[in-house]
Amino acid sequence: MIDAILIILGVICLITGMLGCILPMLPGPPLAYAGLLLLHFTDKVQYTTAQLLVWLLIVVVVQILDYLTPLLGSKYSGGSKWGNWGCVIGTVIGLFFAPWGLIAGPFLGAVIGELLGDKELSQALKSGFGSLVGFLLGTVLKLTVCGYFIYQFFAGFIR
Repeated sequence: MIDAILIILGVICLITGMLGCILPMLPGPPLAYAGLLLLHFTDKVQYTTAQLLVWLLIVVVVQILDYLTPLLGSKYSGGSKWGNWGCVIGTVIGLFFAPWGLIAGPFLGAVIGELLGDKELSQALKSGFGSLVGFLLGTVLKLTVCGYFIYQFFAGFIR
């Protein structure tokens, strides 16, 4: 009975984790990882300690990268410190206007930051586009990790 409850809760965590990759108020990869942990505590599937620790490390790295990729996108598209700071501030402000604020925030922040730093509009837009690409890459990375966790969850039953 407990195993069935843990499995159902694990599936709910995995589904919620996948949604959290797109919906900013839900931490996607940590929720999906919790789903794997719940399955691990059943008698049906046992993961090794090494697997659980590596997956935890992946979750931590992905969570950090999720906040850094818009910043790196802005920087590598020619953005200055003004654009980087604008991207950070835009990301924070965008959190309050989810879900669209999380997409528009880094972009607009980088553009406004570059304009305040006396950059041409074309360079400011390039920096903003870089931050948007960084955000999208972070989302794809989160979706990939959650998809892998879902695979591991169901593959655990086959082994």
